[in-house]
Parts: sequence; C-alpha cells; structure tokens
Amino acid sequence: MNPDFGEFAAAQTRPLLGFAHALTANPHDAWDLTQETLARMGERWGRSRFDEPAAYARTVMVRLNIDRIRRLRRELPLLGGPSEDDAPVEVVGDVEPWLVDALATLSPRQRTALALRYVEDLDVRGIAERMGCSEGTVKSQLSRGTERLREHAREHGHLHDTQREDTKR
Repeated sequence: MNPDFGEFAAAQTRPLLGFAHALTANPHDAWDLTQETLARMGERWGRSRFDEPAAYARTVMVRLNIDRIRRLRRELPLLGGPSEDDAPVEVVGDVEPWLVDALATLSPRQRTALALRYVEDLDVRGIAERMGCSEGTVKSQLSRGTERLREHAREHGHLHDTQREDTKR
C-alpha cells in the first residue's frame, strides 16, 4: 500500500463513513460503501493524479451508492423486500430522533441529493455532477425531499404551519 494512500485512508475513513450513513441510512451498508470507495481509490492511487482526492472519493461513493440502489431494485422483489431486523441509522453527533426517522422515509435519490446539499454543501451543479444526472433532476429531488421532511416534521409536531396560523388571525 502506498504510504500516501494510507494517510489519506486514515484521515478520510470517518468523514466518508458519516457521508455514507447519510446516503444509505444503514450502518452496515455505510461500512460496505466506505470500504468499496477506499478500495477503488486505492486501485487508482498510484496511476492517477487527484487534484482533490477527498472530493473525488465522495464522487466515487455517490456513484457506487447509485449502483447499489439499482442492484437492490432488481434483487429486492426476488428476496421479498427489506428485513424488519435491519439496524436503524447510527447517528453521529446531536441529531433529533424525529429527523433520523424522517430521513429514513426519503427515497435513496432524495436522501443522496439532500446529503450532498446539506452535508457536503454542494450547489445544484455540483450535486448533478456527483449524481450523474441533470440539474433539473437534482432540483426536483431536493424539492420533493425537503417537502417530505417538512410534512414529517408537521405530523410529529416539530414544525408549525405558519400559513395556517396567519389565516386564523
């Protein structure tokens, strides 16, 4: 193993794992995704020159996650769907439990777009590049995902509907 890559892997494992949790909503899938991302980066490390290796690793991770989602869509109907024994999302840091539940209700593409927007702080163009889709698709996923989070927050008493309060006055 290249010593530079070893340093990169040691420094980036935890941030990549946190990002993978945001993408997958499952700690086991997050570890798998992180390991596969680092394996792909390690294969290319000596042969390629990366201007921003951490950003490239996140792009690799997003694309691997999209492939994982596509594979699951093909396999899950054959397996009878996800198991009820799947572990919940492992939360790192202070996050409200209702938000973890709300994120689990999003589609994988919505969760990916929102994670890239709010965890990685990317603009629409950057998200589209990472996800390999159009800017219009990104805007749609962000809009639908944000609205779904708002609905969940309202239903569970964490967001007050200011429009309704204004119309009562």
